[in-house]
Amino acid sequence: MLLKVVVYSYVRNIYSSRKMEEALKENIHFMWLSGGNRPDHNTLARFRSGRLRTSLREVFSQVVVLLSESGLVSLEESYVDGTKIEASAGRYTFVWGKSVKTNKEKLVRRVNELLAYADEVEEAESQTPVLEFEQVSPEKLKATVQSINERLKEVAVPKAVRQVLRLAEKEWPERLMRYQEQEKILAGRGSYSKTDPDATFMRMKEDHLGNGQLKPAYNLQLSTQNQYATHFSVHRTPSDTASFIPHLEGYQDALGVSPKAVTADAGYGSQENYDFLEENESEAFVKYPRFHQDQRLKKNPFNSSYWPYDAETDTLVCPAGKRLVCESEHTEKTARGYLKTIAVYQASGCAGCSLRSTCFKGEGNREVELNHRLNEHRAKANKLLNSEEGIIRRKRRCCEVETVFGQVKQNKGFRRLLLRGIEKVEVELGLLLLACNLRKLAA
Repeated sequence: MLLKVVVYSYVRNIYSSRKMEEALKENIHFMWLSGGNRPDHNTLARFRSGRLRTSLREVFSQVVVLLSESGLVSLEESYVDGTKIEASAGRYTFVWGKSVKTNKEKLVRRVNELLAYADEVEEAESQTPVLEFEQVSPEKLKATVQSINERLKEVAVPKAVRQVLRLAEKEWPERLMRYQEQEKILAGRGSYSKTDPDATFMRMKEDHLGNGQLKPAYNLQLSTQNQYATHFSVHRTPSDTASFIPHLEGYQDALGVSPKAVTADAGYGSQENYDFLEENESEAFVKYPRFHQDQRLKKNPFNSSYWPYDAETDTLVCPAGKRLVCESEHTEKTARGYLKTIAVYQASGCAGCSLRSTCFKGEGNREVELNHRLNEHRAKANKLLNSEEGIIRRKRRCCEVETVFGQVKQNKGFRRLLLRGIEKVEVELGLLLLACNLRKLAA
């Protein structure tokens, strides 16, 4: 009964538990659904933020399976896109990851300066080992400051130094503990909100000041088919690229099937994502950042992406006809720990080349970095996207996911979350998308 009431409330654009309680007393539709029961707003709120946290995902998946069995959606294809939803958090109560790291480093550096000062005053023959930034703890910091105080207790030192030592003993261990707690909350993110620690500050299109500032938000990733939401996931990272694989893994877990064809925009075109789709035998109708440039008849000849590559000699050929030789290789690690190999090619004799001023403005000979594996994926994706089926999918993608986002943000007027914490946010957005599916089904 409570599930019916809450879902129907979201269908009717009622998101407040108090307004749900009011509708149960005044609206005949709500009275019929509840069978005359009148749960108060506390009961409705506890049910939504408590009970539904463990069961809504299953309910949502069951509705999607029902749509699939009815022939309204196909689970074998998925159109993926993301949008930012503003969190129910203070817009100006933030913690920045870089600031935390800087303050922590500054604190450790000041303690090491005090250690060096104590050695200088005592005229010690060997320097006291400094505190390591990665291994420092509040207890170790406190013990170090106390040892410095003991060493300088009988020594005449300036008043300013005594004040710093008193401040260090009284406040610095607590300050370091606070920085470490903030780092745990950040968990690799660049920022978080003090009023909703799960929310990250993201740049959003909708801005109340009209100046494109950062706001606390969540990244909603959505899969659709035939303009029905088939799967959703909520992420704390603003990047669509890093959210793609966790989203598709959730798709497989929730629906028990992996889509045979995935269509997405250029924000998802990374080597890691292409490899994941290839391993799962899914056709990747996924653009890459340079896709639209590749479609132009006239390409920039000095863009190294378009230089011919000779696999036999492992060289690139520049517009002047000179060959760039592979000098070295290095690996880069993504946020998820994925390793990709980058080859570095270097030209020779660029100083006397007539095209040098047009080719590049750096010093010495030109260097070019090349990811062969990514280029293979791009060539394959380019062929798929320009096929007859690919062109149809590219046209359809624009009106697939964006239509659902338009329903949520414009037609349902949902632009800011009501609940806090990523688990409750998943419930709220799940109810919203479930309501969109049911409303479309009824129509």
